[in-house]
Amino acid sequence: MKSLLKLISGLLLLSIVSRAPAEPKPAPVVQATPLPYHRVSFERNGSEITRSHFGTDLKRPFLYPVIGPSGRPLTRMGHPHDPVSHSHHNSVWLSHAKVNDVDFWGDTGKGRIVHQRLEKLTDGDDDASATTFNLWIDEGKHRTLLAERRRIRVIPKDGGAALILIDSQFEAKTDVVFGKTPFGFVGVRMAKNIGVRDGGGTIRNSAGGIDEKGVFWKPAKWVDYSGAVTRDVKRLEGIALFDHPKNPNHPSVFHVRNDGWMGASFSFAAPVELAQGKTLRLRYGLYVHATLDAAALDARWNDFAKGDLDDLSPKPAGPK
Repeated sequence: MKSLLKLISGLLLLSIVSRAPAEPKPAPVVQATPLPYHRVSFERNGSEITRSHFGTDLKRPFLYPVIGPSGRPLTRMGHPHDPVSHSHHNSVWLSHAKVNDVDFWGDTGKGRIVHQRLEKLTDGDDDASATTFNLWIDEGKHRTLLAERRRIRVIPKDGGAALILIDSQFEAKTDVVFGKTPFGFVGVRMAKNIGVRDGGGTIRNSAGGIDEKGVFWKPAKWVDYSGAVTRDVKRLEGIALFDHPKNPNHPSVFHVRNDGWMGASFSFAAPVELAQGKTLRLRYGLYVHATLDAAALDARWNDFAKGDLDDLSPKPAGPK
C-alpha cells in the first residue's frame, strides 16, 4: 500500500512539474501597436517614436507626431500662420497635387486617399512595421485611379535617433499621369520652433545649400531641417528627408520653405506616365536625430541608399 501511495505521489509531482510554465519571452524592443480609430503607434521600449493615422474619414493617411531624441515632437499639424488654407499640412503625409489633374494634395481637392485595410504588423528587437492598403479615389467621378500598398517601418538608432522608412507601391487602375507640380509625393511640416522664420532653425541639403535661398527647388539626395526644441538652444534636433537612389526621379527636387515645411517633388520637371496595370515603387526616409553635421548625414543617407526596394505585393498563401 505504501509503495502504491509513493508511486501515485511521484506521478502527481511529475505532472505538476511537467505543467510548470515556461520562462516568459522578452517583449520586442520595437513594437507596432494597433490603437482604436485606425491608428498604429510605433514604440521603442514603450516610448512612442511616431503614430500612423489612417481613419477612413480622413482625406489622407499621415504620421503624427514624430518624436525627437529629447522626447518632444518635431512636427506639427497645420501651418502656424495659415491653418485654414494649409489644413492639409498633416505633420508627415504622402499625396500628389495632379493625378490625372485630380488634386490629392489640398483639402479642397476632389482626390481622397481612402484606407481599406491594415494588412500586416511586425515587431522585433531592431524594427517594427505596419503595411496598409489604400485606394486613391477621384470623388468627383467616383473612380479609383491608384491602388497603393504602403509600409511604414521604424528603425531606432543610437542616441534616441530613428529612421522612418516610407515605402509605397502603386498600381494604376487606369492610365495615370502624374502632372508637372512641386507638390507630391512627400511633405513634412516641422514644429514651429524649428522653422527658420519662427524659431531660427536651419535648412541644409546634400549639395551644400543653406536655408530656402540655397535649397528651394534644388535637386539633392537629402534635405535636413533642424532647430532648437527646448529653451536650451544647444539642444538641436531635426529631421532629414531622404530620397532613395532607385526612385525614378532621383535626385529629387525639394520644395522647402523657411516657414517650416519641406517636401520631395516627384514630377517637378515633367509629367510622369503610368499605364494601366503598371506599378510604381517609391521609398523615402525620415532620419530623426539630434545635432548632426553634413558629413554624418551623408553617412546616414549612404546606409539608407543600400536598401533594396522589395516587392510589396502580398505573397500567395502556401499549401495547407
